[in-house]
Amino acid sequence: MSKASGAPAVLTLAGVARNFPQGRDVLHVLRGVDLTIREGEIVALVGPSGSGKSTLLHIAGLLEKPNEGTVTIAGEVGQNLDDNGRTRIRREAIGFVYQYHHLLPEFSAVENVVIPQIISGLGRPQARERAEQLLELLGLKARAGHRPGKLSGGEQQRVAIARALANAPKLLLADEPTGNLDPETAGTVFAVLLDLVRKAGLAALVATHNPELASRMDRTVRLEGGRLIEA
Repeated sequence: MSKASGAPAVLTLAGVARNFPQGRDVLHVLRGVDLTIREGEIVALVGPSGSGKSTLLHIAGLLEKPNEGTVTIAGEVGQNLDDNGRTRIRREAIGFVYQYHHLLPEFSAVENVVIPQIISGLGRPQARERAEQLLELLGLKARAGHRPGKLSGGEQQRVAIARALANAPKLLLADEPTGNLDPETAGTVFAVLLDLVRKAGLAALVATHNPELASRMDRTVRLEGGRLIEA
């Protein structure tokens, strides 16, 4: 049993199904997926390539709608909201980290972390202060003024983590967050990610192919044949 078992649920997927028509056939990617992740819980999502991990993350992040089922984030059912409603939840409650950092190349590291906060309505001085604090926690204080092209792969991904945490989300969704890094750098970046997530008490769902990284999380769920099982 997870140590977060008594904490409030942050993400709940109930009966989630996703399928795609392929000519006369239908590809069933997700079949009745149920998952609850609670405050302070970090869950590894594993499964073979093509099993639907990214689709599941997209649905959990309200980037994609399920064909069936419900997605509840911090007590609010999200999949039936209009575009503005889903955008609001993503902005206020969800942080995303992808395999590739997707930083804005024309802006410095600190500006990449400031921008999402300003979009959410925070004033620039406060946004910059929080951005600098996050980058310092991630060991990037001396690199805050550099643009992404002047940063190493590990540094770029740490900036992406800071950006994901900038608006103090309740839920972190990460899709192979260290997949583009060498093993040593991946281990270092992942350790920093776990430390920050635990200190903030977030709920987190992290897709990974790396069994060693999965073993460092609170529990592991596996996608097989479109169904989610406890590993």
